[in-house]
Amino acid sequence: MPRSSSSSSSTLLILIILVFTFPIWIGLGAGLFGVVMGLFGAMIGIIAGLFGLMIGLIALPFKLIFGWDSDWGWDHDFDFPFFHTNNGVIILLLIVTAVLIVRKRNPSRQ
Repeated sequence: MPRSSSSSSSTLLILIILVFTFPIWIGLGAGLFGVVMGLFGAMIGIIAGLFGLMIGLIALPFKLIFGWDSDWGWDHDFDFPFFHTNNGVIILLLIVTAVLIVRKRNPSRQ
């Protein structure tokens, strides 16, 4: 008989421990869930950041050549004394024209 009372008292002790420590287990479970979801969100954020970096690198030459994205508050216009532009095509055409004029005037350099 002593065996059954020992079994029932140990079951009662386990039940009391579980009832009193239930909020701790819920808190630990919720904390672990939050850490896992936070790491998952960080992973998605890193992937989205890399995707944005790739799109930015693809768009950068077009921005530099055609002067796109000039209305966003980034006033980094390249201005000559006689005209104002942020269009890289015009600047490139001016440079090519200047090089052709200099080469045409100096035929000894080839």
